[in-house]
Amino acid sequence: MTSLRTPVAALSVGHPTYSQTFPCKPSTAEIGRDLVRDVLGVWHLDGLADRAALIVTELIANACRHTQCSEIRLTVARPDATRLRVGVVDREPAHLPILSQAADDDESGRGLLLVDAVADRWGHDLHGSGRRPWGKEVWAELRTGGDE
Repeated sequence: MTSLRTPVAALSVGHPTYSQTFPCKPSTAEIGRDLVRDVLGVWHLDGLADRAALIVTELIANACRHTQCSEIRLTVARPDATRLRVGVVDREPAHLPILSQAADDDESGRGLLLVDAVADRWGHDLHGSGRRPWGKEVWAELRTGGDE
């Protein structure tokens, strides 16, 4: 596993992507937040760090709670100069994210509501071919405001 205490080898030009595989457990959220903050620092997008860290926390929490996967893959990408995309890939394509309303006294169930509130858009993509996908990525995008 790459140490987050060493500089992240990410490019600040073009359309770079950074991804890393982690155990699917709640403590991964802290590592994921640190990773996202490090990558955004390299890309000079520090102003998005708090929102991106919140999104990553919720996506990791959902993967841990709603799948039986032993590993997840965190991705941080720049699809183009104006968008940042963070995502979590797992190997359970049958468990798709559902935006639902939690009751006032529920102790959980608000993660995707938070993602929906802070992201410019979010969704999921199935990975694999045809009728037998091997996994899914739940992602969220933030506008960077850049026209690099």
